[in-house]
Amino acid sequence: MRLHRRTLLAAAGGTLAVAVSLRKPLAAENLPPLSKALKPLAPPEPVPDVPFLSADGAEHRLADFRGRGMVVNLWATWCAPCVAEMPSLEALSKALAPEDIAVLPLSSDRGGAGAVQAWYDRNNVTGLPVLLDPKGALARAVAARGIPTTLIINKAGEVVAKLEGAADWGAPESQALVRKLAAG
Repeated sequence: MRLHRRTLLAAAGGTLAVAVSLRKPLAAENLPPLSKALKPLAPPEPVPDVPFLSADGAEHRLADFRGRGMVVNLWATWCAPCVAEMPSLEALSKALAPEDIAVLPLSSDRGGAGAVQAWYDRNNVTGLPVLLDPKGALARAVAARGIPTTLIINKAGEVVAKLEGAADWGAPESQALVRKLAAG
């Protein structure tokens, strides 16, 4: 029996449609706790010296923030796990700002600052800056295998922990863990 390409595509499409419909969407309340997902780095790694952009197109580097703790999140508006964790990253940012710990979400969206700002506006995100890693330079420098990927950088300018995947950043125990790691 000879199968035609059209028959195979129709069969594959049906299977894909069933598989997609069975998947549950990733919701913020289903995110894993940070303590189970975060991987401390021993020894700490140096902060990569690669540029990223602010909404106005100005070039920055992580070294510009030396002396502050940082949570650097590589994400995109089209990434479901990234989108699910954004509210908790915003909560983390608001909780830790008085302690001089910056949450820096670096978007890889090809639509640039406009796409990120539009997404922020639609989702009522007001506590995070619009930052861009449009060519994925920082993602490559830290060997990110995908997004979201998050780095915790201490005040000495060292990457002390890394997380590949989404997590609940807004929980009190997550905030305490980030405080402890970023203080060093």
